[in-house]
Amino acid sequence: MTDTGTVRTIIGIIGNVISFLLFLSPIPTFVRIFKEKAVKDFKSDPYVATLLNCAMWIFYGLPFITEHNTLVVTINGIGFGIECVYVAIFFVYSPGKKRTRILLELLVEVIFMAIVILITVLAFHAMKTRALFVGILCIIFNICMYSSPLTVMRMVIKTKSVKYMPFYLSLANFTNGLIWMVYGLLRFDINIVLPNGLGALSGMIQLILYGIYYKSTKWDDDDDDDVSGNRSEVELSSA
Repeated sequence: MTDTGTVRTIIGIIGNVISFLLFLSPIPTFVRIFKEKAVKDFKSDPYVATLLNCAMWIFYGLPFITEHNTLVVTINGIGFGIECVYVAIFFVYSPGKKRTRILLELLVEVIFMAIVILITVLAFHAMKTRALFVGILCIIFNICMYSSPLTVMRMVIKTKSVKYMPFYLSLANFTNGLIWMVYGLLRFDINIVLPNGLGALSGMIQLILYGIYYKSTKWDDDDDDDVSGNRSEVELSSA
């Protein structure tokens, strides 16, 4: 009979694959930026935020914080590298003011991570309290990430159109949240279960909205071209 640890490892590997594909989902945006040599109205904020989110989950999965979370570390390590590339491209093709903003945001994130690490190591000596402290921070960041599509869902309801809420991205977000929620349930970890449960719920609502408003969507209407940068780009967490 397959034990819980083996099942959890398999679920985690599946979660790694799905999360990896989601990390790659913004590639068309960056291909466009590279070709046009300009970021135009696209925002760097989601990628800078996801960079910090990945760093937090890498820290959470380390052996002196929590046990048996190697797969959380691996996918967020990969995600961290991918987000570094995205942020670097934004920096290269941004004007001076945007570059300064990106540097300031990165500096704040480095200082924040340094403070979190110092507090965790110096103030908390038991793994349980370390996991609780870092886990609460990870939950906050994950909920913020998963709540980011709320503005898009509001627009869908208002316009009765799902043109700028891609079906496969919504499906992938639902699947990603569901897989990592199951991963957290198998060796119960509320810090993984809670935010990803909310993520699965958010993805499910997006899919329901897609089903409701698909027929009323005017697919050939190009008045709201995504050149303005308003098209939905949902970043995610991977744990």
